[in-house]
Amino acid sequence: MPQIVTSHCTGLALLGLTSIAAVSTANAETKVPATKVPAAHFDLSQWNLTLPQDDNRDNKPDTITVKELQDYSHPDFFYLDEEDHLVFASPNKAITTKNSTNTRSELREMLRGTNKRYKTAGYENNWAVEARKGSEKYGRIGGKLEATLKVDHVSRNAGRPEKAAAYSAVVGQIHAIKYDDTSSGFGFGNEPIKVYYKKWPDHETGSVFWTYERNLAKGNPLRKDIAYPVFGFTWENPNDPRADGIALGEEFSYTINVHRNTMYLTFENERLGTVTYTKSLISNVDPYGHVDEDDNPYSYGGDSLYFKAGIYNQCSASTAEGFWYAACPGTGDWTTDKADGNYAQATFSRIVQGPSEAPAGQAQE
Repeated sequence: MPQIVTSHCTGLALLGLTSIAAVSTANAETKVPATKVPAAHFDLSQWNLTLPQDDNRDNKPDTITVKELQDYSHPDFFYLDEEDHLVFASPNKAITTKNSTNTRSELREMLRGTNKRYKTAGYENNWAVEARKGSEKYGRIGGKLEATLKVDHVSRNAGRPEKAAAYSAVVGQIHAIKYDDTSSGFGFGNEPIKVYYKKWPDHETGSVFWTYERNLAKGNPLRKDIAYPVFGFTWENPNDPRADGIALGEEFSYTINVHRNTMYLTFENERLGTVTYTKSLISNVDPYGHVDEDDNPYSYGGDSLYFKAGIYNQCSASTAEGFWYAACPGTGDWTTDKADGNYAQATFSRIVQGPSEAPAGQAQE
């Protein structure tokens, strides 16, 4: 069961680094002061960035490399606000990655930093659980992602409001590398965690929850995301969480700590306290202690993993049939879509990734 602690979370300080040179943004050659570049205030030395645009016309979302990111800002999708907090924004309709219909302005962990001798999907650039065969080859065993943020906006419109992903966004996740050969029972490119925020347009507050995706092949009908409540409800509940939920613009934090073979989750909000979960990543025991016979019996024990953080807009513009497709409106023009409320946005005051830490007083696999 999740452990709910009534003590308030402590303030999390902004991570500060030395400022750097002025930058050119993606849509126009616009100089900004060195102190207003995100990398001047956040350690982005092991991240790249995916944007909801295709300025280089290669039919893929633009990727800003680790090196480029050190002096990069975008006036619409990736910039510092007046408090030097990092804003990520993404419309409902824009170019998407090959395996998704959702747009994103999102960081992708890159353990190799600027060393391009190592491939993006290679061992050295990703991490694994300790029990994985060959785990010593990886850039790290386990890892920790800490973030403090507020969700400023989720889409106010959806063509299919009954779809679970309507009016929602993901603000942090662990992703698995997709393998060419999945005969080992791993490498399906699934996500052991996605941290969600969802708010219906007429509700007072929204809900924070997380999902675990059963680690099965794409065509397996048992493959699904299972949602666990944090503050408020999950996507199955259409009711307004009111005082139990998180308002737009209200700060909360999450920590995803994968130590050895176990994922330890901590969520904090000053008003609502602390919620924790624990999930083995080498067995099919769920966070409530029950065996999920429909999951991969070894969970993500054979996968290559990495963190992501930012805004991954879940209000898909796709009108296809299926669980995920909320037919959310959008024109593809940022100025219009922002004015119409057809976008998602989050502001982070802290994003820190690094080695895992042994949790105090807990048994470890």
